[in-house]
Amino acid sequence: MPTAIVTGASRGIGKAIAVHLARAGFDVAITARTVKDGEEREHSSTLRRSDTSPLPGSLSSTALLVEAEGARSLTVPADLTDRASVVAAADAVLAAWGQVDVLVNNGRYVGPGHMDYLEETPLELLELHLEANVLAPLALIKKVLPGMLERGSGCIVNITSGAGFHDPPAAAGEGGWGLGYGLSKAALHRVAGVLHLEVAGRGVRAYNVQPGFIATERMAQDMGGFGFDASGAAPPDVVGAVVAWLVANPDAADAVMEDSSPPMRSTKDGRNIEAQLVCRDLGLLPGWPGTPGSS
Repeated sequence: MPTAIVTGASRGIGKAIAVHLARAGFDVAITARTVKDGEEREHSSTLRRSDTSPLPGSLSSTALLVEAEGARSLTVPADLTDRASVVAAADAVLAAWGQVDVLVNNGRYVGPGHMDYLEETPLELLELHLEANVLAPLALIKKVLPGMLERGSGCIVNITSGAGFHDPPAAAGEGGWGLGYGLSKAALHRVAGVLHLEVAGRGVRAYNVQPGFIATERMAQDMGGFGFDASGAAPPDVVGAVVAWLVANPDAADAVMEDSSPPMRSTKDGRNIEAQLVCRDLGLLPGWPGTPGSS
């Protein structure tokens, strides 16, 4: 079976992507910090307070979901702010499975500075945003790209954000986000278009997938106090379905990419795919979106 790595796969979008890739016939290596349910670590988005309460989900629970789809799972814990652990995770997957056919850079920095004003955010926290959201994905790309080029096939998907190309609707903590998140996602957003120009002729594809507002477990537990109401947001399975379709249907995906109109935008916009529009227009997730007023 073809193989994939998904970062940030303990919960939310990463978990959904891992499950949908397994359903599409991929063995899936999953990485994140949380290995077992109930682990405690700092996940407050602000310097003003601490929050180490356990978040739902773990690599262990995601692995069971992957295996329930008939695929192999491989758990490789890593911290995106620790480049050595990221490289070690990639090495472990290559040692175990020999190759990586799909890389999904989904994980991101979680911690203080995300919802703080620039004036109160130490530069060290901005560096952590850049390390986790930009340099860690690049480190993984550089580990798996040589094998993809040698085989003449492969797909790299970066989960980007509208924060990378839009100003927030409000200040950080008041319905908007801090500079660290926006600037790091903007940097990641530039990778797919440049990489596509370098490697498309050698059989490797690169895309951005922009999820839109998604109702993740952390969004429900943490973000209400910062002005985010996820009650009407789309489920993570929307992104999972789009990524699985994208990597499994290269001809269809690239044919649609040639049209510069939504829901997919051309190379001039960094090969950006708007997940919710694509999922809706192609009917990739049965039952979503539901009829207005339905539960």
